Amino acid sequence: MKQIKIFPKTFAYTLGLMLFIVGIAHMLLYLFTQPEWLDVSVNSQVETSFSTSLNVTDYVTKAVLKALPLSLICCVIVSIICSFLFSRKFTVPIKHISMVTGQMAQMQEGVFCNINPKDEIGILADNINYLYQSLLSTIENLEIEKQRVSESERSKVDFLRAASHELKTPITALNATLENMILGIGKYKDYDTFLPECKEMTEHLAEMIHDILEASKLGVSAKNETAIRVDLSNMISCLCEPYILIAKTKGIVFHLDIEDNFSVVLPPHMFEKAISNILANAVAYTEKGGKISVYFDRQRIIVENECIPIPIDTLQHLFEPFYRPDFDRNRDRGGNGLGLYIVDTFLKSMGISYAFLPMKEPSGMKFVINLDTVI
Repeated sequence: MKQIKIFPKTFAYTLGLMLFIVGIAHMLLYLFTQPEWLDVSVNSQVETSFSTSLNVTDYVTKAVLKALPLSLICCVIVSIICSFLFSRKFTVPIKHISMVTGQMAQMQEGVFCNINPKDEIGILADNINYLYQSLLSTIENLEIEKQRVSESERSKVDFLRAASHELKTPITALNATLENMILGIGKYKDYDTFLPECKEMTEHLAEMIHDILEASKLGVSAKNETAIRVDLSNMISCLCEPYILIAKTKGIVFHLDIEDNFSVVLPPHMFEKAISNILANAVAYTEKGGKISVYFDRQRIIVENECIPIPIDTLQHLFEPFYRPDFDRNRDRGGNGLGLYIVDTFLKSMGISYAFLPMKEPSGMKFVINLDTVI
């Protein structure tokens, strides 16, 4: 059975109530105008004891009965009009709320209950709007969190695959060398030569495993360290000291120009690790006779080193774990390919933007760290 909608239902209830009241009122009026209920007499006594009596019962009864049908019709019409206006005034906001909530149930954007009266229905509409906006905001945050978790899981899988690939090569080489030594094949009979090489391979493997474990803890470290206000001038000076000595032994000019009393709010150990890796890369890839410059430019830290500029198509891959440019695969110089990956992870976790750009004059690379958000 089809249910009656709220407007005709409200109209029928309201009209029925008003017609019931009109009917009761007219019935009582009809009863009270009957002769046995109405006895009107006018008595007047003057000083001369003259009296008269005028009975108006019949006259009043006839007048009321004559006007009763017309009054009943007028009251019915007024009842219909008032019931219609009342029902419309009462049900239109409810119908609007019903339509809007139906659109909200379909998760349509830009839906809003526009109810002007600030009565209970208006409060209900405001609560629905607040609830829907909160729901949309929660869903959006969940989508962002879901995407972030998905990217994090994908990054972990990619990192593990890359780590497995990186460990596979030295382990295979070590295993082959040891096997040839055991079998006494050719030059591998010379244990005095190849045992130190095997030890060097194991040390390199231990170093790689340590770097991989440290890199795998980046996310935990980024979440646990608290940001504090630090003197950046003093921090950069301390970090540059060992690299100045290394640069001097390699015949590299290291120029340091930093301001005093430059303080920022950030996690100090994470930032020190990022800066240290940037400086280590600058020293490792600068040729003898080249120059490294570290200086402040307003709210930016800039590290420049003279070297062969990295091609643009290679720059986008430098911050991937274990990536090393094809033109320099030497591990002794290029490391394990985790330095810039750590830099990227730490700076992003601190909300610090950066840029790694080639320079034309002088030829080299420039690493720019923007500290606008942490000043």
